[in-house]
Amino acid sequence: MNLNSRRLPVARKIVSMCVAASAVWCASASQAADQPVVGLITKTDTNPFFVKMKQGAEAAASKDGAKLVTAAGRFDGDNASQVTAIENMMTAGAKAILITPSDTKAIVPSIKKARAAGVMVVALDTPTDPQDATDALFATDNFKAGVLIGKYAKAALNGKPAKIATLDLAPGVSVGVLRHNGFLEGFGVKEGDPSIVCSQDTRGDQSKGQTAMENCLQKSPDINVVYTINEPAAAGAYRALKAAGKDKGVMIVSIDGGCEGVRNVKAGSIAATSQQYPLKMAALGVTAGVDYAKTGKKVSGYQDTGVTLITDKPMSGIDSKDTKFGLDNCWGNK
Repeated sequence: MNLNSRRLPVARKIVSMCVAASAVWCASASQAADQPVVGLITKTDTNPFFVKMKQGAEAAASKDGAKLVTAAGRFDGDNASQVTAIENMMTAGAKAILITPSDTKAIVPSIKKARAAGVMVVALDTPTDPQDATDALFATDNFKAGVLIGKYAKAALNGKPAKIATLDLAPGVSVGVLRHNGFLEGFGVKEGDPSIVCSQDTRGDQSKGQTAMENCLQKSPDINVVYTINEPAAAGAYRALKAAGKDKGVMIVSIDGGCEGVRNVKAGSIAATSQQYPLKMAALGVTAGVDYAKTGKKVSGYQDTGVTLITDKPMSGIDSKDTKFGLDNCWGNK
């Protein structure tokens, strides 16, 4: 169904009402009828990353004269709520929907349905599986983010034999797979290498990160490098290491670039983190959605929104910025 056809009865009603109304009212009503509707669906509405993404979308919508409709899952992995959100946004007349998919495969049928109805769908941060299920992807190069901290960890280890723990996201989630594989590539090891002594899933949660690190320490007390999917998992890992009296001899590297995470880099509990930029993802997405609503021109393919290695202990040959830069560009509670 052509979504534009839904507007015709509204437009006729406005014209007929204008006969008896003021010109000011008519102008504002016509403007409201023509206002592009853009939807934003995030994984949750509590994670500071998605809070910042929503703020970026709101600012861009205000600037571009769009109506922003938002929704979020109840928890990371809540596909059902995202399916419902897509249906509701289509009913509300959204011309574009921006989504950070919780389940990168299960959401695809709903995205296909929206696109078949003429809605442009852009993935933010996390690609769908397959990636071309959406019109476009605006995201960090998550593989590159992993490569950066992998290279850093290898250099910082300075030739010492590695005993690596990987605290991952969850099976099959593309962003987690890309970051994990990027870290291994940057460190120069392959999956199954004997230097990887423990791998646990955390769902990016601090308490689960702490439990995962405790489990890894029981399995291999001599761990000296910890890769974490994000900074909350890193904070949990550090808590477990400190409780075990091992916080001074173990290097943690992570990905996100949130303000709390960058502060942890400054404090020394995280050695380095790869910073990404959710506000930019959302702003670009809203602008693309408004452009599509006005011109019918869709964006396509992948647009890299940037990543920067943040550390106060730089390694030769590895580009990085210090925590001052990180705090100036971070997201979350400053």
